[in-house]
Amino acid sequence: MPIAGLSADEKTPGLAAARILRMSAFMDEATLQSALSNPQNLGEMPDADAVGTVGSPDCGDMVRMWLKYKEQDGRKVIDKASFQSFGCQTAIAVASLATELIRGKTKEEALQMSAAELSAPLGALPPMKIHCGQMVEGALKAALEAEQGSAAPAPATPSITTGPTLADALNASGKSAGKIKIVLQS
Repeated sequence: MPIAGLSADEKTPGLAAARILRMSAFMDEATLQSALSNPQNLGEMPDADAVGTVGSPDCGDMVRMWLKYKEQDGRKVIDKASFQSFGCQTAIAVASLATELIRGKTKEEALQMSAAELSAPLGALPPMKIHCGQMVEGALKAALEAEQGSAAPAPATPSITTGPTLADALNASGKSAGKIKIVLQS
């Protein structure tokens, strides 16, 4: 079956797919590398008002996000956010960028943000990386929904008990094979 708009050489399925990939506007590699070489807000936040985790220790992809709120102009907004991620580089980059994007937003505004919006600074994610943005969105929404007393001001002492780290969750899954290697380059 002929494929419209392709030269005779490109009518082979493999070459047609290559051309389609070249024409697509996928992830901005420079922004990805920048986010990976200098991830923002990486690490636990001991005084967080909310924590959300999404992922599976069985496959190794997990994202945890911490949120801290403040009062600004009579509204409760996200003051700081941080994350930990086990998984691919794209998940780390999306989480890093997302923690910057949500700063200054109310809980309601942040709940409305989609995975596509959170990963937008990277450009369109390739189909096999869309789940990275969805994991970050899931961790954010889990943190926003986990926050207690959203109508009341944040307590002076955090009401969240520090749970196991992502590494603890992965170790507890009982997997005997597979390793996770985290490499941060400066």
